[in-house]
Amino acid sequence: MIPLMKNAFTNEYETKKALADFILKAPILSMHDMCFKFEEEFSAFQESHDAILFNSGGSANLAMFQTLKNLGLLKIGDKIGFSALTWSTNVMPIIQMGFEPVPIDVDINKLNVTSYTLEERLKEVDLKALFITNVLGFAGDLDKIQDICKNNNIIFLEDNCEALGTELYNKKTGSFGLMSSFSFFVAHHMSTIEGGMICTDNEDISDMLRIVRANGWDRNLKAKKQHELRKENGLKSEFLAKYLFYDLGYNLRPTEITGFLGVYQLQFLKDNVKIREKNYLELEKTAELNNDFEKIDHSHISKLSNFAYPVLCKSEKLKKRYLAQFSGAGIEIRPMIAGNIQKQPFYKKYCSSDYSLIGTDFIHNNGFYCGNYPELGRIGLKTIKSSLQKY
Repeated sequence: MIPLMKNAFTNEYETKKALADFILKAPILSMHDMCFKFEEEFSAFQESHDAILFNSGGSANLAMFQTLKNLGLLKIGDKIGFSALTWSTNVMPIIQMGFEPVPIDVDINKLNVTSYTLEERLKEVDLKALFITNVLGFAGDLDKIQDICKNNNIIFLEDNCEALGTELYNKKTGSFGLMSSFSFFVAHHMSTIEGGMICTDNEDISDMLRIVRANGWDRNLKAKKQHELRKENGLKSEFLAKYLFYDLGYNLRPTEITGFLGVYQLQFLKDNVKIREKNYLELEKTAELNNDFEKIDHSHISKLSNFAYPVLCKSEKLKKRYLAQFSGAGIEIRPMIAGNIQKQPFYKKYCSSDYSLIGTDFIHNNGFYCGNYPELGRIGLKTIKSSLQKY
């Protein structure tokens, strides 16, 4: 069996041993110094001004939209564009916040929203924000998307959960928008078991994210900001400040276990990305010899941090054939994330609109993926390559 992900961690035994030692010695296991250290080191890796750690990537997505609502940058009824090929927790916060979700189609050969598909949707509807998903380590032309958003006063957000480490135009994905979210769930590029992060260069956003993360209070803000908020709200007693809540929030805090694992796993991330890219390019060479598959265009990407290997067949009939080949070889496979999100039961329940999504439907009907990770090894690669061949 070749699973989607073999181990919970990179260097699993060493990591578990270090974690056990940390837990035995740590005086505090609720959010504390290790969480803040992980934020600092991840911010440096991502080359962002700030990073805010959460208990999951889904929580990070929820916090982004609550932050924009708290700051008055978005209001109930605003139309929010999102990548139609995405994950449930990218769309659910849009619905939960009372915004109107607007799916943006993806380019078949890039797997992602591009400037072209965005402009096509903007001919039909005005957007207040756009939430891009960088699918499976790939990305669209984010520089042009960024320009379109700037010229149309659209707030640009990125979900970079599947593209941690990918680079294009001399920038990392996750550094083009006002905010970007990351996930450290066990099957991702680096694991903290559960965990998520938001990166941003905007200080007001950072402060509100920390308020949203911790029930609406100011406990994790810098002293200067705490003083400003307390003065603004006429607070005269520091005693009362302990339980004063300034805006809508949740308990989305991580634990010190999350922080420790993040710091520990971060040291392996660059090598992890290199191996994932090497694996992908090797598998791609085999796939390119088979005209049953659509080619994925990543010519604009200088470093490809592939999350999983996508197989995009030219028809549903071919998809059935290769699903059987992969399954027969003992390779664990999945749909192309959540496919066309409009087809999901929750979306049909809460959203009445139905947009044309030609590219997304093609991928939904004809695509699937298998795992790509450092522990795949020569046998795993050989098995997948064999399954990519036409017999």
